[in-house]
Amino acid sequence: MGQGGVEDRGWARTRAWVEENLPPESSITAARGLRGGWTSDMRLLHIAGTGGADGPERLVLRSFTKPFFVRHAEGLLTREADILRLLAGTDIPAAALRAVDATAARCDHPSLLMSFLPGSVRLDEREADRRAVLLARLLAAVHRVCVPPDVRPRTYQAWTSPESVRLPKAPGRSEVWRRAVDVIRREPPPYRGCFLHRDFHPGNVLFTGHGDGLEVSGVVDWVETSWGPADLDVAHCSTALALLHGVGAGMRFADAYLATGGALTGDPAAHLYWRVLDALAFAPDAEKVAVPWRELGRRDLTPAVLTRRLEDYLLALLDRYA
Repeated sequence: MGQGGVEDRGWARTRAWVEENLPPESSITAARGLRGGWTSDMRLLHIAGTGGADGPERLVLRSFTKPFFVRHAEGLLTREADILRLLAGTDIPAAALRAVDATAARCDHPSLLMSFLPGSVRLDEREADRRAVLLARLLAAVHRVCVPPDVRPRTYQAWTSPESVRLPKAPGRSEVWRRAVDVIRREPPPYRGCFLHRDFHPGNVLFTGHGDGLEVSGVVDWVETSWGPADLDVAHCSTALALLHGVGAGMRFADAYLATGGALTGDPAAHLYWRVLDALAFAPDAEKVAVPWRELGRRDLTPAVLTRRLEDYLLALLDRYA
């Protein structure tokens, strides 16, 4: 099975595991890598013997291969599997879980098998404002998911701290970075908890159609799902939009979220804390998202461009909320 098939990189055991989890008389006929991921390898599998009028069934295989993520795979993939089961009873467009091997007991690497979601990741400027409105509406719906206390995901984890922020080697306005780091030199503000995607940004949302027919068709990557303040999810998407489309896009997202019925803290200082905490986790050049974004066509997002946009965004946050 060439053409990017799972055996091309030592995936024979994984293929056997996948086929054990297929209906009788079904098999993988083709596989290709999906672009845009950082933490894991994603493959689209074509399955013979299943499907219908639309052709063979398609499944998506997520596998952790980088040493850091392999070490944490059991927690990450187990959490994602639990969340996909939970979301199966909601109107959130998430994949359906087919199987999980979080410890690589049967696979070459820790893996999760799920249904294929239609659509594509869209990161270009065309219809960016229209997509942002749909993102805000979707995120508000995610935060309204009812989760019984006994199955709540873990409490959110901060992805940076005042001591661990990686500052640019030559910041254009060092005072902006100093003020930003000072914002998070405090205990986290009190918050009303809700269900968080925790890594909600345009790279994890699929779209179909254009114009009046533009729709969200799927939300992916639920491995970081957490319980925490809605402001933190809004902050994460806002930072991503600022890096992708400019400061204005990042600053407008919270307003769009509120306009769709979402709820944020009424304390500007607390909101600033969550926004800056997230933004500083991207410093200095948003490498973890920039690499897959460039693979998806945004080659204009060089480290220098992203560092400058991040600095401009921090200044805009300080000007508005400090």
